[in-house]
Amino acid sequence: MGTMEINRPDVVAEVEVAFKNYERSLTENIVEDLTTMFWDSPLTLRYGSAEMLYGAKAIHDFRAARPSGPRPRDLIRYVITTYGDSVATANAEFRVANDRRLGRQSQTWIKLGDSWRIVAAHVSFMDGSEDSRDERK
Repeated sequence: MGTMEINRPDVVAEVEVAFKNYERSLTENIVEDLTTMFWDSPLTLRYGSAEMLYGAKAIHDFRAARPSGPRPRDLIRYVITTYGDSVATANAEFRVANDRRLGRQSQTWIKLGDSWRIVAAHVSFMDGSEDSRDERK
């Protein structure tokens, strides 16, 4: 593989803005904003804690069918890694109130034109506390 700039500060900053906008839209349950943050393609996928969604339409329909209103959670930690100027991953740990499980979220972002879009996402939960994390740097 050729040389690629990993974590160029300007690209990391762009993805962090997109990631934080996604987090805000998710916790405020703004379905239309969430829909536009995913690549509008049948190739887009999202594996949730209890669902497997294939295609942007399925992701939108799933979100639209959920009850309206805020979906608060505490973001514990996130790591953004960029590869060149148009590919990134964002991985996060979070907690939902009254749930002892640790939530985990992984996203693959691609820059399409002037906008960053999620092309793949995965959400899962594990029992235990954040203290069970491997803290390798």
